[in-house]
Amino acid sequence: MKKNISLVFVSLIFLILLPKTIISANIKMTKPDVNDAIPVTAIVNSQMELDTPSAVLIEGSTGTVLYEKNKDEKLKPASVTKIMTLLLIFEAIDSGQISLIDDVTVSDHAASMGGSQVFLEPYEVQNVETMIKCISIASANDASVAMAEHIAGSEEEFVARMNARAKELGMNNTNFINCSGLDADNHYTTAYDIAIMSKELVTRFPQISNYSTVWMDTFVHTTRKGRTEFGLTNTNKLIKSYNGITGLKTGSTSQAKYCLSATARRNNMDLIAVIMAAPDTKTRFREAAKLLNYGFANYSIYVDDNKDIIIEPVRVTKGVSDLVGGKVKGDFSFLCSKGKSSENIRKELVLYDKVSAPVTIEDKIGEIIYYYDNEKIGSVDILALESIDKAGYIDSLVKSLKKFFIANK
Repeated sequence: MKKNISLVFVSLIFLILLPKTIISANIKMTKPDVNDAIPVTAIVNSQMELDTPSAVLIEGSTGTVLYEKNKDEKLKPASVTKIMTLLLIFEAIDSGQISLIDDVTVSDHAASMGGSQVFLEPYEVQNVETMIKCISIASANDASVAMAEHIAGSEEEFVARMNARAKELGMNNTNFINCSGLDADNHYTTAYDIAIMSKELVTRFPQISNYSTVWMDTFVHTTRKGRTEFGLTNTNKLIKSYNGITGLKTGSTSQAKYCLSATARRNNMDLIAVIMAAPDTKTRFREAAKLLNYGFANYSIYVDDNKDIIIEPVRVTKGVSDLVGGKVKGDFSFLCSKGKSSENIRKELVLYDKVSAPVTIEDKIGEIIYYYDNEKIGSVDILALESIDKAGYIDSLVKSLKKFFIANK
């Protein structure tokens, strides 16, 4: 026993004197040798004929394009612009910047908006939720500008944020000049870019459908002239006729013609159909429904929340702790086209053999790989549950002593 203790203390002295360059040598993470994921794509050569000059159909959770016709053509979007306005409003609520019960004061500029409006008066006060109803149901330009000013201080600053957000989302063929969609030079987007922002809104904030699917509602104007009730009527005819409709936004001007972003959900699958520059209002609703019908008839969605996965801790080298736990980054979605069955999907949990400290919380420490038959269709990362600092000299001494005394109990 005395001999063993002597050997341990000699080893500890050697550890202290060991050159720092050796102590701090990094051990690289070892990753599983797998092929790159095969991108999820769908066949878009449907024989459907549309009178609409520009259209697209996408699936929400994967963003897969199911049908497209001139999807990247730059066109005026009219009030479909307000999808981005609503997205920024809900993001401001989500971040705690504003709340649904906050009062919003209408400026002279906001009250002066033409086009579709709810006739807000200068210095009138409405809360945020009422403004959202006015924008979602009645496509109110005045309410849109009032909310832009409330969030950003001015419509110009709000529009700058709209354009910045568009770039973040990959809307590469979009430029906003205002938050309402009134025709303006250099105000344009595409069917595909509208689908992208629609996807972001309906998947991140599904509560938008609580407003966008309301057919009729009212709110009360309270001004110096007294209190008057004002009726709101939705311009999206599909909310009365299409099974599973969740929204989203219509738009029409003399230059933009008739536009629509229609969203619907069936069997856990969200579809987004965008129509731009349709010749008349009946065409936009008929052809949006046609696109949605095509998607629901020919595709289904596989979603895995990975609640059945048990993740063993991964070994950490040169850290103050020897192990780090993991968590699944999120759900996995895969679009199954007609003829494919989700029963053929399997998954494999692959963790790194080891990671070297320091480890930062949510560093990747493995992944769940999905296969359809033997073809890789995607993956979900496994992330570190905690941060592990790199061990210093004292930490290494303490760990060595603990191991010695445990081994000699």
